[in-house]
Amino acid sequence: MSRPVHALAGILAAAVLTSAACTPKDAAPPPEPAPVARIETREFEYSVGTTKLKGFLAFDAARGDRRPGVLVVHEWWGHNEHARAQARRLAEAGYVGLALDMYGDGKITNHPDSAAAFVGEATRDAAALRAKFQAALDQLKQDPQVDSTKVAAIGYCFGGMIVLSEARAGTDLDAVASFHGALPTGAIPPGTVKARILVLTGGADPMVPQAALDRFSGEMTAAGATFEIVSYPGVKHSFTNPDANSHGMDALGYDASADQASWAAMLAMFREVFGG
Repeated sequence: MSRPVHALAGILAAAVLTSAACTPKDAAPPPEPAPVARIETREFEYSVGTTKLKGFLAFDAARGDRRPGVLVVHEWWGHNEHARAQARRLAEAGYVGLALDMYGDGKITNHPDSAAAFVGEATRDAAALRAKFQAALDQLKQDPQVDSTKVAAIGYCFGGMIVLSEARAGTDLDAVASFHGALPTGAIPPGTVKARILVLTGGADPMVPQAALDRFSGEMTAAGATFEIVSYPGVKHSFTNPDANSHGMDALGYDASADQASWAAMLAMFREVFGG
């Protein structure tokens, strides 16, 4: 063996001995890998008076801890797959998602005329509408996987109006996010709003014009609320729903970029509100 090879062998042997000598005998074992998510869902029924309502719960069954719960309020189409998909996305993000039913019997439609009729019927009785929301909130808080001190609500279109109305009424929520939701208006006594509010809207949504956003912003400021409005330029109404373009309404249009960006904005708010 040549001298250079002898020298290299000596250096490597010394390095091995040095490494062994520097390694603590009681070194801590490597951390356990995080459990692989196991998203499960459960359908259930609840009621307000004689009205039967359909609920859809999504959660990560691989976790044993209590975590924040988030209500999902559907678009004017009703308790459909879009709402349930958001509950599953919330579960994948580490929350417990509950898609509620504001109409009764889980009824849905794909026709704008029927959807408008559903909304008209549901909003005819404001007290009953709030009772349906509260019943779902109670179901969420009672779930053994949910930390009942950490709850939020998100809503789409009609559902966005619902969650904003609940926040404005002082419902005990930590945060609400409205996706292309209608904007409720009216004076609010300062200090009423407890929830942090995030409004995510399309810049080309004729159902939520700039004048409505300005009025809403002014009311929230006067009420002392913590809120943010994010508008996506050129984006139409119902931008989170992949089926938006199938309804024959020019005002509606799915936008994948805005869908992803708005979801990320919501998650960022939840991290700030709930931690983690």
